[in-house]
Amino acid sequence: MSSIQSNASNEAITPRAKDYAQWYLDVVKRGDLADYSAVRGCMVIKPHGYAIWEKLQRALDDRFKATGHVNAYFPLFIPLSFFSKEEEHAAGFAKECAVVTHHRLKAVDGKVVVDPESALEEPLVVRPTSETIIWNQYRNWIQSYRDLPILVNQWANVVRWEMRTRLFLRTAEFLWQEGHTAHATEEEAREEVSRMLAVYADVAENVMAVPVVRGHKTEGERFAGAIDTQCIEGMMQDGKALQMGTSHYLGQNFAKSADVKFLNKDGKLEYVHATSWGVSTRLIGALIMTHSDDDGLVLPPALAPVQVVIVPIYKSADEQAATTAEARAVAEALRAKGLAVKVDDREGMQPGAKYYEWEKKGVPVRIEIGPRDLEKGSLCVVRRFVLEKEGETPQEQRRRKKAFLPRQEAIEGMEGLLATLQKELLERAKAARAKKTRVIDTLDEFEEFFRGDGGFAWVHWAGGKEEEEQMAEKYETSIRCIPFPEEIPEEARGEGVCILTGKPSRQRVLMAKAY
Repeated sequence: MSSIQSNASNEAITPRAKDYAQWYLDVVKRGDLADYSAVRGCMVIKPHGYAIWEKLQRALDDRFKATGHVNAYFPLFIPLSFFSKEEEHAAGFAKECAVVTHHRLKAVDGKVVVDPESALEEPLVVRPTSETIIWNQYRNWIQSYRDLPILVNQWANVVRWEMRTRLFLRTAEFLWQEGHTAHATEEEAREEVSRMLAVYADVAENVMAVPVVRGHKTEGERFAGAIDTQCIEGMMQDGKALQMGTSHYLGQNFAKSADVKFLNKDGKLEYVHATSWGVSTRLIGALIMTHSDDDGLVLPPALAPVQVVIVPIYKSADEQAATTAEARAVAEALRAKGLAVKVDDREGMQPGAKYYEWEKKGVPVRIEIGPRDLEKGSLCVVRRFVLEKEGETPQEQRRRKKAFLPRQEAIEGMEGLLATLQKELLERAKAARAKKTRVIDTLDEFEEFFRGDGGFAWVHWAGGKEEEEQMAEKYETSIRCIPFPEEIPEEARGEGVCILTGKPSRQRVLMAKAY
């Protein structure tokens, strides 16, 4: 293992109950996921963190391609004039845009400065999102209904000049994917929006083990330039919501701004219908804040770069040779099953220090092999977590994590154990969300709920953008989504009255404090 991968700090992690924000940063640093860079607001994603992102990429990309999408790449730089063509979109991103105005440096008196004579004819915006430049290109690709649909995705970096940053959750530069599709009809485009949101929800729940609520954004929360924005919202352990993915119906707005028309089947010219959709490296932040504990990172097996780590234990040279050979043999048997396995045979490091490091990195299963295990033909299998039992002490919980199993039974049962851990993480997250979710009918109840720990509040709503802003200013909450009907729990269904205005309300919305 390289020094880059093994230099996680041995300092203790701040307990969640003491300082949640510091706990989060401690988990990121101790888990060796990322670090701050010399550029303000930007991060370095370290190998362990990037390996998680690669597995997320694969899970998403496989699903994109299964639904007919292909990958392409578009420029990082966007002419400033492109933004002026879609005013609402430009206004939505104006305060976050980084702009390139010159193209050359020069040395003056031993210092490197911008060459004033290298000013660009037109400033270039470093992409905050790519709708404008992609639709300018689509104008050359689309002439007839036979050219549609265009189902393109891009894996890229974007820049949004955020004032307050936090690793993975909000950085000036981040990695993401952005889908941009073109359709002949509104119906087809809206179907695409729903299909891709379903892909995001599938990855969130079945790969990340993070339960989500699906719904529509309010007018005030929509993507700039969109007619409809659908989203998935997850609850983090502190009760705050995290928007984990969005899918937008853009109507014909971007087609009109870029003059993208096509001949329909009747031989008439009309504007193309557009969608865009995306998720980013903030999903890693969601993983951390949904699953991790005061001992460090907890990863679902589906995303763990190392699913099983094997640590040989020894005192003498003979024991070292025997336990290391067994560790490698067990690793090969597990790799043959398609599992990601690491043998930690580093010398000059105590087993306890290795346990500590891999626990901080969230490895789902650890196998310990000592001389006694060799004699008995057994393996010591240690789970990273177990579902909590009411009234259980931390010591009792630690004991339940460890099991001594016959060698073959442990190997044959490893896939099943990992599947169980994946399932239990989702169960645990759902249970945690349920504990912090309330059906609320009055403003007094609402105020009391958010004066405490807060969480997800199902409330009736009949206000507009101005009323939303009032709630945000007073309670620091927002409408996370207008949920799809099937997302609303049974006890929250039916008509009622808006908690703020007292006007009739046909259904509840999901309100919460958010990242």
